[in-house]
Amino acid sequence: MSNHLPVPHPRPFNLTRWFSVLSLLCVASISAVLALLLSNFLTDKMLRRDAVLTMEFVQSVVLGDKATTYFLAGESGGTSKDLEDTFSYFAHMPDVLRANVYARDRSIAWSSDTSLIGRKFGANDELDEALAGELVVNSGVVSKEEHVSAEHPFSEKGVKYFIETYVPLWDHARKSVIGVVEIYRTPDALFETIRAGQRLIWASTALGGLFLYAVLFWIVRRADGIMREQQQRLVETEKLAAVGEMASAVAHGIRNPLASIRSSAELALDGETGPSRDSAQDIIEAADRLEKLVRNLLSYSHPLSGSLRNIGINALLRESLGNFARDMERRNIALSLDLQEPLPFTEGDAALLAQVINSLIANALEAMSENGRVTVTSRVAKDRKHVLVTITDTGPGIDPAEMGKIFKPFFTTKAKGLGIGLPLARRVIERCGGAIAIESSPGQGASVHLRFPVST
Repeated sequence: MSNHLPVPHPRPFNLTRWFSVLSLLCVASISAVLALLLSNFLTDKMLRRDAVLTMEFVQSVVLGDKATTYFLAGESGGTSKDLEDTFSYFAHMPDVLRANVYARDRSIAWSSDTSLIGRKFGANDELDEALAGELVVNSGVVSKEEHVSAEHPFSEKGVKYFIETYVPLWDHARKSVIGVVEIYRTPDALFETIRAGQRLIWASTALGGLFLYAVLFWIVRRADGIMREQQQRLVETEKLAAVGEMASAVAHGIRNPLASIRSSAELALDGETGPSRDSAQDIIEAADRLEKLVRNLLSYSHPLSGSLRNIGINALLRESLGNFARDMERRNIALSLDLQEPLPFTEGDAALLAQVINSLIANALEAMSENGRVTVTSRVAKDRKHVLVTITDTGPGIDPAEMGKIFKPFFTTKAKGLGIGLPLARRVIERCGGAIAIESSPGQGASVHLRFPVST
């Protein structure tokens, strides 16, 4: 008794399902991070630009009104007429809640809040940076009551945002900082513009991420379908290879009896007249045809030669129909032949394509009872790059439930069929660069459409 445990089969990997979930998470995460970074970048750039414009405006006003003389004179504390006339502009600007002017010693030289004038502040990082010549910008949500000016009460409900700008004041030569102006504002229009830009960024990244996800999902789903189809083709190829090996093993056993049957029929021809002679001739023709079928069947399992030859499809059709002429006459099956002449050559293996056409005609004849009709046509396609062949019978047709299985190896509806004719036919035609399709309706017969590329 063996102690080896059976090896478990790996679970099939569903590429489409895993990709749909993981890619959605990745695309959503990247889109969110990208939108957040762009929103922050937009906010910082717009706030910085607003601060630069404020600094340029303040510097031009201070220099134009000659308020620099107050700082250069070394005065600090209290109020002066120069400062009052100059900086009162800022206090009355739209959205300004508070304006402070600092001297070099950190004392407030002037303020829109008169109670702050003369006060001196200690360590303040923003003020220190501004005294060092840097433009400093802070922003946030107005939440503290001490930030609300009595002269500028809120008239709107909801959250309001502020900008606190520390503007360094330079002397005329722009060599040293002589003071700092602090402006505390609630620019609603600016923040509304920023919010509109942020909404546009989030909407754009969301739509872009959705489009990217849809495209990638379509590509992966198509690739998954192609891989599944190729896997199915590989399985079918392995089955057909097994058929070739089996045919090769059986061929030697068939050929010897065939040779004996043919030899006996040839001996029967000598000196015989009447019906017996005709029967012997039929036996010889059937043996030759069977020998040819066995030989061609073996060629299915071998690859095509490197160079394909020009083939006349009409000649192959006439030859194949000639092989079945006696059978069709005996069963009273009519033949409608409509072959376009001249027909361009196609490239392929003549022996293999002849076997395919023989198999398709045999299928058509087997599907019909007596008094049926086979119609064979050949045409040049409208694109002038392909040759089209159609073989139609008046048999019972194919059940719609079986249409998806007819090209699978070993699937057959015949009592004595092997189910390898159509799979082998498709394999040969596709190896020649062509295509095969079947149309059928129950009770309406079946039509086999062959498409071959024109030889260049």
